[in-house]
Amino acid sequence: MTDLTSTDLPRSRRRTPTWEYRFYFAIIFLISLPLALVSWALGLASPNSEESGENVIARAWRRAATITPMIFSA
Repeated sequence: MTDLTSTDLPRSRRRTPTWEYRFYFAIIFLISLPLALVSWALGLASPNSEESGENVIARAWRRAATITPMIFSA
């Protein structure tokens, strides 16, 4: 019979980003920076845009933070 009352569950260890992750993040950030700048400039042309007031660097950082984990989870 299995004892299910044990509290010794395996804890998920939070891993610190490796140099490889940081390298890919930097590349993706540098690629997304000009794209975010263009997107920001187009957002200024249409004042109804939801992201027109967002910082360019914050937008590029968010995109890099979204894309990089997708690469490592594949």
